[in-house]
Amino acid sequence: MPEAILDPDLPIIDPHHHLWDLRPLIAAFPEPRHPFIQALELNAYYTFDQLRTDTTSGHNIVGTVYMECGAFYRAGAEPAFKSVGEVEFVNGVAAQGASGLYGDYRPCAAIVGHADLTLGDGVRPVLDALGLASERFCGIRHQGAWDADPEVLGPPFHAPAGLYGSDAFRAGFRHLGELGLTFDAWVLEPQLQDVIDLARAFPDQPIVLDHCGTPLGVASYKGKLHDRFDGWRTAIRTLAELPNVSVKLGGLAMAFCAMPEQGPAAGVPSETLAGMWRPYIETCIDAFGADRAMFESNFPVDRWGADYRTLWNAFKRLSAGASAAEKRALFAGTAARFYGIEDVLPGSA
Repeated sequence: MPEAILDPDLPIIDPHHHLWDLRPLIAAFPEPRHPFIQALELNAYYTFDQLRTDTTSGHNIVGTVYMECGAFYRAGAEPAFKSVGEVEFVNGVAAQGASGLYGDYRPCAAIVGHADLTLGDGVRPVLDALGLASERFCGIRHQGAWDADPEVLGPPFHAPAGLYGSDAFRAGFRHLGELGLTFDAWVLEPQLQDVIDLARAFPDQPIVLDHCGTPLGVASYKGKLHDRFDGWRTAIRTLAELPNVSVKLGGLAMAFCAMPEQGPAAGVPSETLAGMWRPYIETCIDAFGADRAMFESNFPVDRWGADYRTLWNAFKRLSAGASAAEKRALFAGTAARFYGIEDVLPGSA
């Protein structure tokens, strides 16, 4: 039986979700599937109807931010420009929401796209094309997740080691600031120094760390969450000293984190999830403050450990001691300001 919704009137901007059709891709992976692929199989087809079912399941989701995931790329475009198709597709979803047909709900009010920043100065026309594809385009994610153990990430990923420190990447990265674009950084816990170094090198560039820095509890890291916690916490506190960095509070229900370890769709209640995640969430909030932290669903990836209702209930349990102003920031205000969509918030007009 679904959990009762806690604090159902609290406005929420979900600042991190995907839309995709991964059915052909997943079919190509052999059995037994990596846990992450198992998680994707839960919602191998996740577009506006599925998103609307989740975001209207009881919590007061007033708007969302779309996060790039390699979906619906242009088949016939030059390689560098294929990602423009993703922004074009998502802009159509945003237009559906903006029509008012579904009430005041604003899905994909901001769109984070992808461009290959290792193109250096050659990335500029790609960024320009993404901006022309949608006025909602606001930033870039170029994921840098890598680990020496290939079993950690499984088949879909593996960015080059040290990507964020490479000269080619940074030559492209500097264009984000010139265009007023945000940057989402996704790395794994052992790579957090890469984000620290990048943020120090570009102190005026708004950066948000995805998924609490992705603590690891799988493959060669299995059973080591406790042992690695102090190192993770030190890195988070160092990042928080840099005023251009914010953090997304979520992603902990991913298979990589093993919180919960069992899946898919483990059915763990929100109270138990809140207990698992509390050391990570509270550390991030204490370090960054409510004005630089935002709860995220990371859906549908986090369905591995929680359905949408239960996920946000867990976040509400974790923030039960926060003030009304802090809750407004954590659940909507920080995301609205970071991604430039303050008009989505009730009472903003």
